[in-house]
Amino acid sequence: MTTPKQMEQQQQQQQIVKMKNSGMISYNGSPMIDDRDEEMTRSALSAFRAKEEEIERKRKEVSDKVHAQLGRVEEETKRLAEIREEKEYKETLDAFNAKSKEKAQLVTKLMELVSESEKLRMKKLEELSKHIEALH
Repeated sequence: MTTPKQMEQQQQQQQIVKMKNSGMISYNGSPMIDDRDEEMTRSALSAFRAKEEEIERKRKEVSDKVHAQLGRVEEETKRLAEIREEKEYKETLDAFNAKSKEKAQLVTKLMELVSESEKLRMKKLEELSKHIEALH
C-alpha cells in the first residue's frame, strides 16, 4: 500500500521521464544540459509542491475559520433561544400579574357589595323588628 507522499514522488518521477522523452532534452544531449533540465524540472516540481502545500494550508485555515464561525453562530442561536424563552416567561408573568390585579380588584368590589348588602339587610331587619314591636 503506497502513501500519498510515495504516490506524489512516483508522479514526479514519471513527469521527469516524460519531459526527457518528449524532446525537452537539449540538442546535443550533453549531461550538463540534462542536469540543468532535470534541476529546472525539480525546481518546478518543488515550486508546485510548495504551492500545493500553501493551498492546503489556506484551505485548512478557511476550514478552521468556518468551524469557528459555526461555533459562534451556534452559541448565538442558543442565546437567542434563551432570550426568547425569557421574553415569553416575562410576558406570561406580566399577564399573570395583570389577572391577579384584576382578581384583587374584583374581590375588593365583591367585599364592598357584600358589606353594603349586609348593611341593607341589617337595616331591613331593624325596620322589621321596630314594625313587630309596634304591633305588640
